[in-house]
Amino acid sequence: MCSSIQAPTLKVFIVEDSPIVRERLLALLGSIDGAATVGEASSASEAIDRIIETQPDAVVLDLKLAEGSGFDVLRAVHERAPGIDLYMLSNFSAEPYRRMAARLGARDFFDKSREIQRVREVLAARAALTPH
Repeated sequence: MCSSIQAPTLKVFIVEDSPIVRERLLALLGSIDGAATVGEASSASEAIDRIIETQPDAVVLDLKLAEGSGFDVLRAVHERAPGIDLYMLSNFSAEPYRRMAARLGARDFFDKSREIQRVREVLAARAALTPH
């Protein structure tokens, strides 16, 4: 009798209003063993509803959205589902933005133009720890 062992899967949700950046994030996540994208949103209200609905393990969240901001999403999701890991990603990476993100519950903050590869590294490490 053969038994297959199911690999752990880190469920990741992406909140990004730029289609180009969203595609890049999807490609980065697709290259991580044990990670799967479970949803995408481009506005704050859509993101909040869909994140609460899908209950991902992690969210990669842009600060500036077409409607609302990543801070709106961060605040609402952290309040309603504190077990979800939230990672902020932005071109606006000055220290006040980083402090605000940390205060609202972000696990980390990445500069979109210089640190996008770190998103992959952090999520790959997180995926390696995800139980099945």
